[in-house]
Amino acid sequence: MGCYEISLGDTIGVGTPGKIRRMIEVVARRVPIGKLAGHYHDTYGQALANIYASLEAGVRTFDSSVSGLGGCPYAKGATGNVATEDVVYMMEGLGIHTGVDLGKLRQAGEFICAQLGREPASKVARALAAKGA
Repeated sequence: MGCYEISLGDTIGVGTPGKIRRMIEVVARRVPIGKLAGHYHDTYGQALANIYASLEAGVRTFDSSVSGLGGCPYAKGATGNVATEDVVYMMEGLGIHTGVDLGKLRQAGEFICAQLGREPASKVARALAAKGA
């Protein structure tokens, strides 16, 4: 088809690991797993679990958003993409080197959220801020 990647998305954040795994299995019958990416919103708090299920299926590329900012114009009340801070923390905990400095990422998220008058949606950013890290 000429594209370098196909990003499978749950842009309203209702997916669960089992549903995500089945979606990947079906698509991978036609598209090489190395060409797939994941785009998961965190409306129901399942985005990290969905990324983990995707990792187990062989997907290695994921979208995320600093401090979980964003939303979905198609679904009222849907949250933004999974927070980059949370993804980086999980990946590093799994032994997957991301090359991202979590401290600097948190600072960038805090700056952006302050400009927008919002609290960071990232659980990791909030935990690090609470312990003064």
